Amino acid sequence: MASTDSPTEFDWLTLDDDEDLVWSGKPHESSLIPALVVGIPLSIVLVGILIIVASYLTRENTEYVVTTDALYRKSGILSRSVQRVDFEKVQNTSYSQGFFGRQFGYGNIDISTAGGAGVEMAFQSVPDPKAVQELINRRVKGGKREAPEDKAAVLDDIVEELRAIRAAVESQNE
Repeated sequence: MASTDSPTEFDWLTLDDDEDLVWSGKPHESSLIPALVVGIPLSIVLVGILIIVASYLTRENTEYVVTTDALYRKSGILSRSVQRVDFEKVQNTSYSQGFFGRQFGYGNIDISTAGGAGVEMAFQSVPDPKAVQELINRRVKGGKREAPEDKAAVLDDIVEELRAIRAAVESQNE
């Protein structure tokens, strides 16, 4: 399901020091089938060739990345556009599969954010969209949680501070 290539393969991706790559992917190869279905018959008038080439170049120049902190989408054929959405801002995710997507195992994931109007980011034609959506949802819900040992240490510090406050209050009341 998931590709976990090293971040060095993504010259366009700048990760924070404590941010790690969780999943990366690009549109499924089979997402080119609709362009072929339309493009091959139209290739007689050369328009079909443009449809096929544009679809292929779009697929090859689109990448999606899920890290421990955020979602990234890179796109662009002649130029480059990189979009980042932090997990704290993600309000809702959904996935959908059209006819070809259901047949060949790919679909779209829509990500809505707090304060945004509608879909803020879309992962289009990703393989196994349900699994990728579940991965994103786990990251959104879980985020970077403290380890249980850290929580215990914080609670111990709070209890110690409360005891010190109580002792100070009791000594003033005497």
